[in-house]
Parts: sequence; structure tokens; C-alpha cells
Amino acid sequence: MSHMARVARSGAFKRFVIGNPIATSEDQHQRLSKKIALPVFASDAISSTAYATEEILIVFLSLAGVGMAAYTKLVPISIMVIILLAIVATSYRQTIFAYPSGGGSYVVSKENLGEYPGLIAGASLLIDYVLTVCVSVAGGVAAIISAFNGLAPHRVQLCIGFVLLMMLANLRGLKESGALFAPPTYLYVASLITLIVVGLFRVYVQHLPPIEHTGEAAHLLEMQSSVTLFYFLKAFASGAVALTGVEAVSNGVPAFKKPESRNASTTLIMMAAILGGCFFGLSLLAQHLEPVKDHEGIIQNTVLAQLAEQVYGGRNVFFFITQFSTFAILILAANTAYADFPRLTSIIAKDNYLPRQFMNRGDRLVFSNGVIFLSLASIGLLVAFGGLVNALIPLYAVGVFTGFTLSQTGMCVHHYRHRETRWKLHIGINGIGAVTTLFVAGTVVTVKFTDGAWIPAVLIPTLMIAFKAVNRHYVRVRKYLLPIEGYRAPYHTHFVIVLVGSVNQGVLRALRYAESLRPDRLIALSVIQTPEDRERLNNEWAKFDINVELDTIISEFRDLTEPILNRINELDSENRDDLITVIIPEFVTSIKSQWLHNQSALAIKAKLLFRPNTVVTSVPIVIP
Repeated sequence: MSHMARVARSGAFKRFVIGNPIATSEDQHQRLSKKIALPVFASDAISSTAYATEEILIVFLSLAGVGMAAYTKLVPISIMVIILLAIVATSYRQTIFAYPSGGGSYVVSKENLGEYPGLIAGASLLIDYVLTVCVSVAGGVAAIISAFNGLAPHRVQLCIGFVLLMMLANLRGLKESGALFAPPTYLYVASLITLIVVGLFRVYVQHLPPIEHTGEAAHLLEMQSSVTLFYFLKAFASGAVALTGVEAVSNGVPAFKKPESRNASTTLIMMAAILGGCFFGLSLLAQHLEPVKDHEGIIQNTVLAQLAEQVYGGRNVFFFITQFSTFAILILAANTAYADFPRLTSIIAKDNYLPRQFMNRGDRLVFSNGVIFLSLASIGLLVAFGGLVNALIPLYAVGVFTGFTLSQTGMCVHHYRHRETRWKLHIGINGIGAVTTLFVAGTVVTVKFTDGAWIPAVLIPTLMIAFKAVNRHYVRVRKYLLPIEGYRAPYHTHFVIVLVGSVNQGVLRALRYAESLRPDRLIALSVIQTPEDRERLNNEWAKFDINVELDTIISEFRDLTEPILNRINELDSENRDDLITVIIPEFVTSIKSQWLHNQSALAIKAKLLFRPNTVVTSVPIVIP
């Protein structure tokens, strides 16, 4: 197979996996309508209903050991979370209109509060998105295991597989992945509403009894500890994970069809309504049916699975539809992170706080480097925590509410500066939101510090340090390269060195190319091991009548790079004004046979690239 054929084959495989390239001019046609944007940006928030009620019960039943008293606190805490949701959603609706360019908390904080609050918000959001993928995928796998308990030993492998599938889907483009993932999202919403309506009908009209529990589950209900303030706040903090993903719409406003802000605002309201209604309905249903859950994973069936089994009278078709849709929405909730994380990293990279590679858009107009990095980071966390949702939740909430607090504080400053219509009312709304979310963030860090909340508390400042290090590098490079007025590049004599191993077609081509540069001085440099090798090379040189000075170095220790560097330094010291071009004849073979060559050219280039006033170039000879 020829080299061109191999390239064509690899290109065809890439096209098969991620699709044909999309021109930059087609960007407008890749924008999302509201019906597609809702599952793309709201699936994370909506999917929280699958585990938010469960997290409240875990605190009361398994940690606090309050027994039946847990169910009396469930609805009040849910109402508190819904009030918080209304405040946060209202705040982010204002952000959408004030900052239609996207970026959400990061942009708002950076422009209104300063560099460091902006970096804290950016770090919080990035951590949040990585954890969104982890929690969503782990939750989806938990739903599968609830229906098919035999899959429990393969939890981590299943998680990794689904993350890789999400990565491939998102590399194909936001619009295409959104259209693919929309039906499962709407199926979940429909199945959840059906479960709530049927369940409440059976509870209040048909007087459906609570779930009968045995073994460990029954033991949890028999415990009679009192509800302390600490555990009440811990349960509230756990239930507040239902708000994760609310900020996603404000981060991705540019992805909407025109008018972007109006469509984004409508999507946000729809998301908040679905989230609040379903969360309250499930909590009300759980109060009457009394499902149980522990934090150690002994009770494998999720709260939602227990509710569905009781409402539908067993593991029938309706039960499995509920479980399948739950699995689907939790897996696809990760798509919210895939929609926002790459876009946010591109914005932060544009501000020179992340590597520039995150700004690159791939063949399908997605920030593909961000997609790949998000996938790898998520897989690492899933492996580290064994794919368990409960172990990841404490990490989740800290970053979310830190971003909420900074965003709403920044919006207060924004309203005060611009003093638009009803600016005092807007400050009041955002101020209440900032105080409330700050309280929640502090509560999460305090009551869940030992559960894992310390990890993002450490990661956020660590990321900030990394941001500043990257920024300092770019500032230094820009300052160094900035030409002052009247600057003229200095003239250098041109010294060309061709590296030679033996006389072959590649070397002869490299010598001919070197001559075409018309250098002030041209030599061929060869590193050999014995005097016999020198004699052999001199004979070959004479045989082909090469009129180029040949310099040979005997390397007794069989090293190539160091003798070459030392000789270049010696030659350069004779004239400091030299601009040295090192030409390397390089043989290129097929991928499957490239490993048969020792890649000495790569090692030499890697060393020379860091040498000042040195140009390194390869003259390739492609071997079919």
C-alpha cells in the first residue's frame, strides 16, 4: 500500500467516526433550537431529580439514623431547595441578557469582581463539569445495576465505556449529538411525570401502602435518633445537588439560534419548571411510600427504582421503561458538560489562562481538545472512586455553589455600574441569591468536608495557581516578542550543517537542498565509532565526488546527540554572528514499520530546538 493510500485510508476512518468536516461559514447552521437545546443544556439539571431525593434520605437514614422521622423532613427540605432554585434561575436569566457571549460565572466574575474571583469561578466550573460527567455516568450505571444486579462487578468498566461513547458523539458536533440525545431526555421527563401522577393517584385515591422492607433496609427504619441541626443542614446540602447544571444555559448562549438570549432564557425557564416540579413530586411520593437507601451501597436499588416498583406493582414493562429512561438521562446528562466545558476552556484559553490548544476548533466546529481532555479527566475520577455516585456527590456541590455565589455577586456589581431599568430590584434578587448560595457552599464545605468536599476545596486553588503560571508564561513570551519602534532584525552569516550517517539518496538530496540555500559556509557532519568507519565514509565521499567539506567525529561511547551539539558549539564559537541551519536527512516509512528505525533524527531535533540562533529542518525521503 502506497503512502497516499495509507493517508486516504486513515482519513476515511476518521470521517466514518466523526463525520465530514464542517466549514466555518456553516457555524450559524449548527446552532441549536429550543427543543434541541433543552436536552443539551438542561439534561444535567433535570437528571438531578434521579438522585437528589435519594441523597437527602441517605443522610437521614444511613448517617443520622433517624428512622421514620426522615420522611417528615423530606418535603420541607425539598421546598427549601426549590426556593433556592427559583432564586438562582432568576439570577442566571439576568446573566443571559447581560452577557450573551457566554462564559457564565467566569465572565461575570472576571469583569465585575476582578481577576482572582474570575479564576475561582472558572476553576469551580471546570471542576463542576468534570464531576457532572462522573456523577451522571455513575448514576446511569447505578440505574442499570438496579434493574440488572448481576452487572454490579462491572460498574467501573461500564462507566468508562459510556464516557468514551459520549466523547465520540460530541466530537461529531453539538447539533448532531443534541439531536441524537433529545429523544431519551424527553422520554425521561414523560416517564417521570407519569410515575409521579400515577403514584400520587394511587397514594391518595387507592391508598397505596408504603414499601415493605426486610433485612438491612428494615434496620435503617428502626433507628430512632433525633434530627440534629448538623444533619438537617447536611441533608439540605445533599438535596441542593438538584441545582447542578442550572448555570449551563448561561454558559452556552452563543450555541442558540437567533435571538440567542431570548431562546436561552426560555430554555432556562422550561428547565427550572421541569426540575422543580419533578423534584417536589418525587419527594412527596417518597414521603408516603418510604423508600430506603444507605451510603455504603449495600442496598443496590435506587430510590427511584423502589418507587417505580411499588407504584407499578412489580418489575413490569412500566418499571423497566422508567429505569431505562433514568439510565439514559443520567448518561446523557454528561452531554451538558460536553456542551459547556470545551466552550469555557476556549474562553479561558483566549484570556491566556489555559493552553492555546483549547481554542482550536476541530473538523466539526467543536473544541475537540476540550472534549478529549474532559473525557480523560472524568475516566480518571471514575476509576479513582470506583464509579460510585455517593462518593462523588460531595465533590460535586462545592464547585457548583462557589460559581453560583460569585456569579450573583458579580451581577450585583454589574447592575450597580450600569443602573439599567429596575436595577435596584435586580440587585435585590441577585443579592439574596448570593447570600443564599454562599450559605449553601459554606454548609457543604463544613458538613461534608471529611466526605470528600475537601478535594475541590484543594483543587480550586491548585487550578488557580496553574492558571496564573500559564498566564505568566504567555505574558513573558508576548513581552519578549513585542518589537520596539525602529527594531530591525540583525544580520547573520549563514552557516549550514548537514548531518550524515552514510552516503545515500537521502543525504545527497539534503546536500543539494543545502547548496540551494547559498550559505556562507557549508559542511557535512558525521558521527562515527571507529577509524575504519571514517575511512569508509571518506571513500564513499570521493566515489560520488561530493564537493562539500566533511567533518567526522569519533564517538567512543556511541552517542549521537551530544557529540553533534558539542561540535556545533565549537563551530559557532568561531563566529558569534552565525545563523546555523542544521539539515537532517530523514527517512519516512509506513506507520507499521516506522518503529523498526531508531528515530535518532527526532532526538537530535528535540535537542537543537532549544539552541539559540539555530534553524532545524528535515529533508524527508518517503519510502513506500
